[in-house]
Amino acid sequence: QVQLVESGGGLVQPGGSLRLSCTASGFTMNSKWMYWVRQAPGKGLEFVSVIKLDGTVVYIDSVKDRFTISKDNAENTLFLQMNSLKPEDTALYYCARDCRETTMFLMTCAYKGQGTQVTVSR
Repeated sequence: QVQLVESGGGLVQPGGSLRLSCTASGFTMNSKWMYWVRQAPGKGLEFVSVIKLDGTVVYIDSVKDRFTISKDNAENTLFLQMNSLKPEDTALYYCARDCRETTMFLMTCAYKGQGTQVTVSR
């Protein structure tokens, strides 16, 4: 049974940092592309980043040079280091697998966790 459990979200001021974690069970992360996606209120599920099987990483332009995706295969855990956070980064963040694009940068994913809320505000 595939399970994904995110943690690490919270309330942070603009310019601050957070590190999200996602622990997987029921499969090994080194067998799948692993994604971070996010959903702001009233919006669709937006691609944030992916780490592929060969370690290649891709980011949406709006988070490049601010966010870093990584994983620890031994711990079966995915991370998202988020620096220089902006109010527009406010969303519910999910780790996910088996995702595909439906429209430009909007995704559908077969598996995702319950999400962790990130709020960037003064």
